[in-house]
Amino acid sequence: MSGNNEFPYAPGDWTMDKAKQVAAIEGLELTVDHWEVIRGVQEYFDKTEFFKSRQLLDALDERFHSKGGLKYLYTLLPKGPVAQGCRISGMEPPAGTIDESFGSVQ
Repeated sequence: MSGNNEFPYAPGDWTMDKAKQVAAIEGLELTVDHWEVIRGVQEYFDKTEFFKSRQLLDALDERFHSKGGLKYLYTLLPKGPVAQGCRISGMEPPAGTIDESFGSVQ
């Protein structure tokens, strides 16, 4: 857990600058909603003992339901809300989510 008040569930070595660097490498400029995804991913990892990609995807879908859910999340993170969201959030993407055929619209 990080000492960052804005991101209380962040890994200790994670910073907003690191997130911006990862996002830039992936061709993204982080918006307010990207930061909300980051918070959601970090909180999920902190509160979940056994990580399941589908559960994280469902949690993000629910969190962004009012904006269009998964469809909207894929506009934010075209390489997949779980895989790309984990990388930017400082979390290790789970096995199977890095495959281009999983969680990607490209």
